[in-house]
Amino acid sequence: MIEMKGICKTYRVRRREAGLGNALKSLFSQEYTEIPALQSMSFTVPDGQILGYIGPNGAGKSTTIKILSGILRPDGGTCTVNGLTPWERRREHVSRLGVVFGQRSQLWWDVPVMESFQLLRDIYRVPAGTFRENLDRLTALLDLGDLLKTPARMLSLGQRMRCEIAAALLHGPNVLFLDEPTIGLDAVSKLKVREFILEQNRLCGTTVLLTTHDMQDIDALCSRVLLIGKGQLLLDGDTAQIRAMAGENLSTEESVADLYRRFGI
Repeated sequence: MIEMKGICKTYRVRRREAGLGNALKSLFSQEYTEIPALQSMSFTVPDGQILGYIGPNGAGKSTTIKILSGILRPDGGTCTVNGLTPWERRREHVSRLGVVFGQRSQLWWDVPVMESFQLLRDIYRVPAGTFRENLDRLTALLDLGDLLKTPARMLSLGQRMRCEIAAALLHGPNVLFLDEPTIGLDAVSKLKVREFILEQNRLCGTTVLLTTHDMQDIDALCSRVLLIGKGQLLLDGDTAQIRAMAGENLSTEESVADLYRRFGI
């Protein structure tokens, strides 16, 4: 189970005007702006649920994922994932967790994908039998095949994303965080990723928290949706409720923009 209660996070950002004079001035006098990323964020995700987490850029989605992953420590509030506080027992926590950031890679760029998988096996100390079993299953479900012999730098975006998802699941986590996993993918690649997420959830009961700007991902995968804006939870409902508010066709940018405008974000 994932549980957040009253989580707050504020970033302190350095500001200065453009120009050489202002650059010199900033050496002696620095100005900062505080930007609230999350404001008293609270929600619970039961085991085995696929949860959609949506909102415009800057709403606080990635900050939430980083706090749940233990990468960031919040300013206030409590958070547990599988009964652990992520930033306090990080090593034990990540052994039960898989994370995929759509715009970052955990694969080594110049070596075959299989070598990256073997390095991850050693990092997570996955037993040989478990590793082989998980690898065979993920290779079949994600159609990796010859991709395992290919350096990451030579993969297409869709191929790399399938390998990234496999890398996040090699150690058998029961919670998976997907931060915009279909960003930039073509229609065929998106379908393959969606089919795999549903199959992984069905076979292993994996709890999935999915952030995305593609509402077709939400419509295809999620039974429940959280909508956030300006660091605050605005709506917690099922997909049918979101569809009713945005219009029947969730896939259009206009309907999603209208949904955001309705909440003033």
